[in-house]
Amino acid sequence: MTLSKALLPTQTLATRALMVLGGSIFIALAARISVPMFPVPMTLSTLAVLLIGLSMGWRLGLATVGAYIAEAAAGLPVLAAGSVLGGPTTGFILGYLPMVALAGLAADLGARRFVPALVASVAASLLIYVPGVLWLDAVTALSFSGAIEKGMLPFVAGDMVKSVLAALAVAGGWAAISAKRG
Repeated sequence: MTLSKALLPTQTLATRALMVLGGSIFIALAARISVPMFPVPMTLSTLAVLLIGLSMGWRLGLATVGAYIAEAAAGLPVLAAGSVLGGPTTGFILGYLPMVALAGLAADLGARRFVPALVASVAASLLIYVPGVLWLDAVTALSFSGAIEKGMLPFVAGDMVKSVLAALAVAGGWAAISAKRG
């Protein structure tokens, strides 16, 4: 059971659609909180993706990130300022899909406490670098090692902090539910 299922035990199609829409808006708002860096800005969207996966599970998580990417492809202003699909950030944006899937799978398998949620968050956060770095290498003048230097290394510490925050939030949510029921 996921956190969203515990909070909303009866999830109609309309409820799930609203959750997907709300989650995609949450990612879009998180993308607006950014630190300009070249060639990829540092944003809070990865934190939002982790929270969505850990609280909604892999199915709704993938639907939410898929909706977000579709919104970006349609030209809606959901990406970080200056980012466009096809640009340097595209690999990282596509990396949200395996990221949310892994975090969501961990949630579906019962990652409710801090340590399991943290392990899942760290692993999911590292997944984003595979398509991100490969894309940077393919579409910029950066070499593969340059893509790692510019598109991964400056972000690892921040992504670890975001992993801790996501795990704390989800574990705290489960603790609050347990306290209310007990």
